[in-house]
Amino acid sequence: MKRVILSVTALLMVPLMAVACGMGEQTAEDYENASVAHAYEHWQQGETSNIPFMFLDVRTVEEFKDGHIKGARLMPVQVLDLNFARIPKDKQVYVYCHSGTRSARAAKLLAEKGFKNIENVVGGIEAWKAAGYPVEK
Repeated sequence: MKRVILSVTALLMVPLMAVACGMGEQTAEDYENASVAHAYEHWQQGETSNIPFMFLDVRTVEEFKDGHIKGARLMPVQVLDLNFARIPKDKQVYVYCHSGTRSARAAKLLAEKGFKNIENVVGGIEAWKAAGYPVEK
């Protein structure tokens, strides 16, 4: 009986996980604030994730070269509005910067342009590193 209850519960949870990736704080600007722990969990899944995703680094080229999340795409917030076509609308997009200020601005801009699956990584790369998560140069 326990197995049946657990199986039914697991099956009921699958649609919820597929619809709402983040489970973070929804902002009035229509993007979500995600913890670094949540972003890291998704990042670890890589291509095996049921929810396609990408990491968008909105810092400067110099900051990116000093260390970034492996696989992240660099698109400085200063030129973000020139590059909307390079950002997939069919993926979960984790936006990060140094500490979260520029990424919140970028997430708001993306949401205003119709992107639906935007998550601002709260604390940025500094919180990512403080948690002991890997960066590459």
